[in-house]
Amino acid sequence: MSPDRTVFTAALAIVGSICSLNLGAAIAKNMFAAVGFEGAAALRTGIAALLLLPLARPWSVRLSRAQWGWVLLYGLTMGVMNLLIYWSFMFIPVGIAVAIEIVGPLALVLAGSRTLGDWSWALLALAGLALLVPWTDHAAALDGRGVALALAAAACWAAYILFGKQVSRIGGRQVVALGLGIACLVTVPLGIGHAGTALLSPGVLATGALVAVLSSCLPYMLEMFALGRLSPRLFGLIISAAPAAGALAGYAVLGERLTLQQGVAVALMIAASAGAALTGRPAVSRPREDFG
Repeated sequence: MSPDRTVFTAALAIVGSICSLNLGAAIAKNMFAAVGFEGAAALRTGIAALLLLPLARPWSVRLSRAQWGWVLLYGLTMGVMNLLIYWSFMFIPVGIAVAIEIVGPLALVLAGSRTLGDWSWALLALAGLALLVPWTDHAAALDGRGVALALAAAACWAAYILFGKQVSRIGGRQVVALGLGIACLVTVPLGIGHAGTALLSPGVLATGALVAVLSSCLPYMLEMFALGRLSPRLFGLIISAAPAAGALAGYAVLGERLTLQQGVAVALMIAASAGAALTGRPAVSRPREDFG
């Protein structure tokens, strides 16, 4: 496959990942009343791991001690990120939470910036965040807890990208399966502790399986394919569409409507992420592509 075609295919993989992930997120929010965000996260990662582990057979991959360290960090970050973003959904709409979460990839793109022009994108993102903060009782009515949790998820997303670049050198689906298995060490105990036997309800299990495929199996496999083939700049540019996909999924599945002020804030953050990806210097070196 030619380099241009490889990049195009990887870009399509990220677009597919964005759409699948946000649709799954909106469906997962419907489960919160029955099992809480903890239960939803546990089902998402647990079922995804059960589906991927026998298919990927990660035990066939031999890892060094250093490689195990990166995989462990990758999996733990995945688990914490899932919990934090679902927790934020308890307080704010899906589209807004996803808009805040892209601060993580944006920070990576800006990490190597050296010019004042590059940092103007950071100011634009901050302006978007400022519009989302409930400065008064009448301003957009966003819960500050949701904003804080989405920002924490953003930090985890940045770490996930960095760790994902490292483990993408090891393999594809095997590493994703290992990462999901490790993520379960974070999510499943909390989910069982909160929801208990409610997790075994047939309806909950069916919805959880759908969320697992849409939000974990499919997007993580697509991202693992793309992370080893896209520069951080192009990855950041494509991922900037995530808040729009989140807002559409939130409206279609949950009926969540954004106010004009919130819509402007989301648009500013999308523009900041896309602009930074286009003009910022890469923060992470591109890994080798001498693996399957």
